[in-house]
Amino acid sequence: MQTASTPSRVMGFYDRPMWEALKTHNELRLQCCDDCGTWRYPPGPACHECLSTTSTWKPVSGGGAVASWVMFRKDYLPEYPAPYNVVAVRLDEGPMVISNLIEDPAENVIGKRVRLVPVEMDDGVVLPRFELADHT
Repeated sequence: MQTASTPSRVMGFYDRPMWEALKTHNELRLQCCDDCGTWRYPPGPACHECLSTTSTWKPVSGGGAVASWVMFRKDYLPEYPAPYNVVAVRLDEGPMVISNLIEDPAENVIGKRVRLVPVEMDDGVVLPRFELADHT
C-alpha cells in the first residue's frame, strides 16, 4: 500500500532512535534493558521489569506472530483508503507492535508467523510492515 503522503507521526521523546534506524539501517531497533535484558516498546525512560534506567537500542530479529488483526472498510485517513488491514504483532523478543501486512489477508491470520519488511513510502518515510512468513 503506497501513499503520496504518510500521515504525520506523533514523535514522543524516546521515539527518534527507532525511526532513524528504520530510515538509515533498514531495520527495527528497540530498547533493550542493559540490566535484565527485557525488550521494550513503546520506548521509555525505565525498564518496566526492573526499573533500570539504562538501555541500548538493538535490532530485533523481525520475526513474530499475529496476535490480532482487522480489516478497516471505512476511510479514516485520506492517506489510507479503505479497505486496509491493521495487525498486532507479538515480536519474538516480546513487545507487541501495531502495523500492517503488506498484502491483505485472504483468511484469518491470528497465530501466523510474520517477518518484518521495512517499506519506504512515496514520500521517503520508512514504515515497519510485515509479511506472512510462508509468503513466497
